[in-house]
Amino acid sequence: MISKLLSGLSVCCWLTSAMAAAQVQPQAAYLLPGAVRSVLTDIVPVAGKFYVSAGERGHILLSQDGMKWQQMPVPLQSNLNSVYFADEMHGWAVGHDASILHSADGGQSWVIQQFLPELDKPLFDVFFKDANEGIAVGAYGMFYRSKDGGKSWQSEFHPELASEDDQALLAELKETDPESYAIEAESVLPHFNRLYADGSTLYLVGEAGFFAKSLDFGATWQRQPEFYNGSLFGITRTAQLSLITVGLRGHVFRSTDQGQSWQQIQIPSPATLNSVLSTSDGKVYLLGNAGTLLVSDDDGQSFSAINETDGKAILNAVKIGANLVVATEVGIKTIPTKETE
Repeated sequence: MISKLLSGLSVCCWLTSAMAAAQVQPQAAYLLPGAVRSVLTDIVPVAGKFYVSAGERGHILLSQDGMKWQQMPVPLQSNLNSVYFADEMHGWAVGHDASILHSADGGQSWVIQQFLPELDKPLFDVFFKDANEGIAVGAYGMFYRSKDGGKSWQSEFHPELASEDDQALLAELKETDPESYAIEAESVLPHFNRLYADGSTLYLVGEAGFFAKSLDFGATWQRQPEFYNGSLFGITRTAQLSLITVGLRGHVFRSTDQGQSWQQIQIPSPATLNSVLSTSDGKVYLLGNAGTLLVSDDDGQSFSAINETDGKAILNAVKIGANLVVATEVGIKTIPTKETE
């Protein structure tokens, strides 16, 4: 009797939680005069004409010059992690609650394309190769694809992104125990932290040294051997065609052979690095926690610090003239880089 009662209570609690999640409705982000000083996680240039930044509580801001910013109305309050524009008009932002926002008017207004608070998982990055086909990735191997500009999104599972041991386990379960296969597929993949397109090659980096590449826009993937056992948060191609990837505790790696082999680069900071920026003038910038801001003039072979004294985390940046305009935990900041020119 007791076991039946406990079982019934468990079912009741599960149903109550499921119903509560189903009833959660998105609420519009508050328009705040101090939004430009809130936690901002991403900043991107758009078609060489304007800039967009996104961050906590659904904040999205636009600027024509990187100096003056205006908050745009957004129909949800989920924290946003990444923003991307395929062209001057069509942009997407992704974040917590597996949320996906879309703008068709250059970021002036936004609509919800996906909002799944019941998953309790964040999306970390989004990339579109044109105005129609795009990919969004996130925690626990979340992977969504759209072929119609985000009007619909389909979840995809790529077993080739699992480790060799897990691939073998998945193959066995798929044949012998479909129910266990479905459960295992929900947890076997690492967090996918960052997408990066380099011509026809799409790179994906993530948790526990995860590194993979695709030559067919993510239809199939080749998982590469781990060269580091910590998380990777950013990757870029330099002007001299090297690959640079960065991650936990100040780890930086450089490859000159398309990611076949990697050399660890020592830097003067142990702080976690959130992103890496390569500019057309050949410089490479590392952006990290505790105000970490480093620059390389030799294709990422060595880095020196740009003095930044407030100690606040820098999440991403764009180069505008001789300045870096950075998205930080205390909003948008402009940092002169003339001393490194």
